[in-house]
Amino acid sequence: MEISNLLNNLNSIQITGEFQRKDVESIVYDSRKVKKNSIFVAIKGYKTDGHKYIFEAINKGAIAVVLEEDNTIPDEIFRHQNILKILVKNSRIALAALSKDFWNSPSEKLKLIGITGTNGKTTTSYFIKKILETSGYKVGLAGTIANYIGENKINSSLTTPESNDMNSLLFDMHKQGCKYAVMEVSSHSLDLERTHFLNFSCGVFTNITSDHLDFHIDFKNYFEAKRKLFLSLTPSAFGVYNADDCHSIDLIKNSSAQLYSFGQASNADFNISNINYDLSGTQFEIRYKNNLYTATTSLIGEFNAYNACAAFAATVLSGVETKTAIKGIKETQQIPGRFEKININDKTVIVDYSHTADSLGKALLAIKKITKDQVPVYTIFGCGGNRDKSKRPEMGKIATELSDKVFITSDNPRDEDPLTIIKDIEKGTVKKNYKIIPNRKEAILEAIEKSEKESVILIAGKGHEDYQEIKGKRAHFSDKEIVQSFLKI
Repeated sequence: MEISNLLNNLNSIQITGEFQRKDVESIVYDSRKVKKNSIFVAIKGYKTDGHKYIFEAINKGAIAVVLEEDNTIPDEIFRHQNILKILVKNSRIALAALSKDFWNSPSEKLKLIGITGTNGKTTTSYFIKKILETSGYKVGLAGTIANYIGENKINSSLTTPESNDMNSLLFDMHKQGCKYAVMEVSSHSLDLERTHFLNFSCGVFTNITSDHLDFHIDFKNYFEAKRKLFLSLTPSAFGVYNADDCHSIDLIKNSSAQLYSFGQASNADFNISNINYDLSGTQFEIRYKNNLYTATTSLIGEFNAYNACAAFAATVLSGVETKTAIKGIKETQQIPGRFEKININDKTVIVDYSHTADSLGKALLAIKKITKDQVPVYTIFGCGGNRDKSKRPEMGKIATELSDKVFITSDNPRDEDPLTIIKDIEKGTVKKNYKIIPNRKEAILEAIEKSEKESVILIAGKGHEDYQEIKGKRAHFSDKEIVQSFLKI
């Protein structure tokens, strides 16, 4: 595609230089990936600023540079190199616009279902994918654990990729025969315009509690970021929201979508009732349009009834038959690291991604309901470094309140001192029923070894992650693998 065609829909402030009648080979925001005839978009990231690498992009053969800081490099350099300088108000929105056109608007060729919320995005996306596959469709998925095109797994590093990567992925999904794409939509991605110009056929809101305040500063900003998904929905799209979340009323305000609610509220369009669960799975009922459907899933907990019902609503509204949706829920397999049960001799270990106060509390309450307080409950957890510090004492309070014994350990300390993080957690503890073991492997093995028979041991925070990040370096580490290694000791 010629650069002049790509710039037709770009809201630029000023363009300096002459157009080269050349086809654009790539849209790039990482200067290391620039090649001949690339457009380089300088965006401001967490740790660095793309404007610092404009010279590098020019030297590597970029034919145009998109930037939002006008005085970064003199115009004479662009004119001398015969390179376009394109000044915009927001480089991230410009990247999204260019990416959409470069990849030929792939989100308009698929039915794109986006899921946002603090907890439940991953599980809901897997439920939706399975339901759609049960209905006979090939489905793409973009999310926290991995990206998929049908059954082909593609490793992912971000819950929601940058706009160019996302459009490229959607393009590949459509090219390989996918009719639907399901994606987790993080608050970061919404705030950073990664989903700008994507055409969602359905948006799902699971719930919201305090999280990511290291990035969003306060809950209001976090909420407003989540709300962007519903504000982006067109009148032909569906919006599915949690009727039992008190923030839903404000979240759906001014949305143009056709709105449907789910939850245990009596007036919910998709009403959930009679939730029962144990360590073998969950059973519940969904009432929709005066019809009652019994749903079963091997996934455990009340929260998974909500996730499954959200998926039921999104897919039924998208045209899937109700009986097929119920079958898909039943056939959805265990999601890695999401309340994943592992039997160790006469004990039960649960590996879960719960890394917020709300999700940790729900996981422990689910365990206590299942066990009816008849067996000891152990919890092993830590908190991530360089992240929201406000949740650390809250999680310390919840863990010591709802557990018989707690092991406070490391999660991903990143650039922080693990002991500093642990001290923050310790400030919220309400009982002296905890032990500090900074080494996560040692904490896991000691909890399994020293816990009583029939105990349930929750290992919280990392879930599916197979690494631990310490002092900026990642080393292989899997909670599940540590648990399984116990059997070989």
